[in-house]
Amino acid sequence: MTDNPSKKNGRSKDLVQVKNLVKYYPVRGGVLRRVVAWVKAVDDISFTIKEGETLGLVGESGCGKTTAGHTLLRLIPPTSGSVVFDGVDVFQLKGKALKEMRRKMQVVFQDPYASLDPRLPIGESVAEGLKIHNIGTPRERVEMVMEMLRKVGLEDYHANRYPHEFSGGQRQRIGIARALTLQPRFIVLDEPVSALDVSIQAQVLNLLKDLQQEFGLTYLFVAHNLAVVEHISDRVAVMYLGKIAEMAPRDDLFRKPLHPYTQALMSAIPIPDPTVKRKRVILKGDVPSPLNPPSGCRFHPRCPVARENCAVDEPGLRELRPGHQVACHYAEDFLE
Repeated sequence: MTDNPSKKNGRSKDLVQVKNLVKYYPVRGGVLRRVVAWVKAVDDISFTIKEGETLGLVGESGCGKTTAGHTLLRLIPPTSGSVVFDGVDVFQLKGKALKEMRRKMQVVFQDPYASLDPRLPIGESVAEGLKIHNIGTPRERVEMVMEMLRKVGLEDYHANRYPHEFSGGQRQRIGIARALTLQPRFIVLDEPVSALDVSIQAQVLNLLKDLQQEFGLTYLFVAHNLAVVEHISDRVAVMYLGKIAEMAPRDDLFRKPLHPYTQALMSAIPIPDPTVKRKRVILKGDVPSPLNPPSGCRFHPRCPVARENCAVDEPGLRELRPGHQVACHYAEDFLE
């Protein structure tokens, strides 16, 4: 495998451009099973990911972050919007062109055991993509699989074992190896460490960073753990109820979040120093249903600084600092 340069002419380019992405799920009722409502899982989000960078997509369970990642890859069909990968609109591809694009865009799932066939030795599971895309001879495929298993910290003899014979951390390494065999340029990491012990999380995160450096990979890292996102991401986008609330470079976001929702999330991050006290922001109420999201700003029913117009006027993302965008009418109040 050869390195995939993350920069051209010394400048990073936008490898992935997501524009006005929408994914609604129909709710059917009645005898005729007609559509009576829509679950607005992802509701008009836009962002870009530069070649070689990691964008962290973070938010509470049910905010739409996993749906966004899967829709981006066309694992589930979009309702509307576009995803442009290296100048090509992914949603317009069909047949052979779509199959070729799938080599370049891979995914690592949250539950590694559920994404592996329990009846196949993991060597065959890792080689499956190579067979589908007719890459190499059988002997060459074996060599590629062994190389990838070594890259992720496993041994050659592991190729003959079955998924149930591995620990959770080892299974996730297998999932990473399987994604890498096709030499992708972009990988969606769908909560890849949320089911692992803390000590194993650190090992897998460091492995992902090393592999990114070696192969010039670009990541969309989906997670709900802000501490994990801070460790691996270059930029962070915060989602709430199908919308992006805030997006900024990692250091800017963690130093000075400008959206009240992001501030509440940050206040829940544990501090390892027991002498340091942090003011905890407790949000009132529960997350509204994406079946019937609030009017105006979707966060206004729980927002500690909401005003009358927040229930009527929906705020758009606007840049308040270089590269720092926030969807809040009163974000200026939090500027230094």
